[in-house]
Amino acid sequence: MTSSHIARTLCHWFSALATALDKRSSPRLACLFLGAVLARGRRTVTSWIRSAGLGQEFRPCYNTVSAAGKKADSIAFFLIHTVLKPLLTGMNRFVFALDDTPTPRYGPHVQGAGIHHNPCPGPANNPFVYGHVWVVLGLLASHPVCGMIALPLLTRLYVRKKDLPAIDKKHRPKFATKLQLAVELVKWANGWLGFVGKPMWLVADGAYAKAAFLKPLIGLGVVVVSRLRKDSALWTVPVAVKGKRGRPRKYGEDRISLAKRAGQAGGWTTGTFELYGKATVKKYKTFEATWRPAGGLIRVVLVSEVRGWIAFFCTDRSASVADVLSLVADRFSLETCFRDCKEVVGAGQQQVRHVWASVGSFHMCLWTFTMTEVWAWNRDESGLVSHRKDSPWDDKPRRPSHADKRRAWRRELLTNEIDAVLRAATNSEESRELAERLLDLAA
Repeated sequence: MTSSHIARTLCHWFSALATALDKRSSPRLACLFLGAVLARGRRTVTSWIRSAGLGQEFRPCYNTVSAAGKKADSIAFFLIHTVLKPLLTGMNRFVFALDDTPTPRYGPHVQGAGIHHNPCPGPANNPFVYGHVWVVLGLLASHPVCGMIALPLLTRLYVRKKDLPAIDKKHRPKFATKLQLAVELVKWANGWLGFVGKPMWLVADGAYAKAAFLKPLIGLGVVVVSRLRKDSALWTVPVAVKGKRGRPRKYGEDRISLAKRAGQAGGWTTGTFELYGKATVKKYKTFEATWRPAGGLIRVVLVSEVRGWIAFFCTDRSASVADVLSLVADRFSLETCFRDCKEVVGAGQQQVRHVWASVGSFHMCLWTFTMTEVWAWNRDESGLVSHRKDSPWDDKPRRPSHADKRRAWRRELLTNEIDAVLRAATNSEESRELAERLLDLAA
C-alpha cells in the first residue's frame, strides 16, 4: 500500500482506531483515515480512496466505512485512550458540549434522510432542510493560544419515525428521540471516564433542557448547564419545618416568575468574567429555585443584555456565576467545530446512500478533525502558518485556523513519506510511483 511510509506516531493513531474492526478491514480503515486527511476538493469517499491509493479495492472500502459506522462506539473509545489521553490527564474536570447539526443531502434513495428544521436558513431563508441530523458529543479542552476547542468524540444519527420504514429491516436502527440519543452519548462517556474520579460537566442547548434528558444525567452525577425558558415553572426553595411528620417537601409553595425577577430594578450585580477569550462585564442576578424537569434544586442566573434578558441554569446549586457563564460561552466552540467539519473537513459531502455508510463517513470526518487539533496542540504557531509567507499581503497576525492545521499536518504526512522512500535504496520505478502519487494529490 502507498501508506506504508506514514510517520510512526501518526500511523499508530490510525492503526489504533482501526483495531476496533476485523483484522481484514482494519488496515484498510487506517489507510482511509490517511486518505480523509490528504483528500482535497470535494471530500467524497471516492476522493478518500484515491488519496489513500486504494482504487483497486474500492468496493471493500465502502464496506469498511459502513463497518466503522457500526463500530463507532468502540473506535471512539480508542480515540479517547490513544489520541486524547495526554489532554485528559491535565484536566481537573471533564467538560462536554452537546448539540445537534444537520448535513444537507440530495436524492430520494439516501437512507435516514428527511425534512428537518434548518437552524441556519442563510440568504434563501429556507426554514427546512432535507438531509441528516446528527446529535454530537464533544470534549471541551482549553488551548493556551486558541482558547476553548471542542473535540468531537461520538455522534448519533437522528431519523424521524416516519422515515424509518424506508430503511430495510436488516439495517434499520431503532427509533429514538434526540433527547434519548443525547442520554446515550453521555452514558457512553460516563462509562469510559466515570471511573477516573473527576467530575463531569455538560453544557447543552436549551432544547435539551427537559426532564427526559436532565433526570437520567443527574442520576449519573453529571452536572448540566443550559439555557432556561423565560416561562419556566420555577418554585421557591422549600423550608424545612421541624416536628412536621411525613416526607419533606421537594418543591416550594410559591411560584417564581422569571419575567418579574428580571423586570425588578433592584438586585442586579455587575461582574467581570472571562468569556470568549477576553474579559467581559456582565450584569446579572442569581438565586436558587426548584424545577420539576431537573427534579429539585437548581442555580438560576439571569443576564441583562442589550436586546433583553436571558436565563441560564445549573443543576449544581453550589456553582458560581462564572462557572455558568463561562460554560455557556464555551459551548460556542462546538458550533465552530460544526462549521469547520463541514467547510474544511467536508462532513456531509461523502455521497453515500447506505445508512451505516453515512454514519461511518460522518464519524471519520469528526475523528480526523479531533486528531488534527491534537496533532497541532503543542506545535509552534509559525510552523502551522508557514504557507502565508507566499502571500505577503496576508500579513495580519491571527491564530491558526483549522484549515491551517490540516494543511500543516498534510505536509508533514507527505514529507515523512518522501523521506522514508528516499532514505531507502529505491530504484527508479519506485521513485516514479512516488512522483506520480504526489502529482495526483497535488492535482
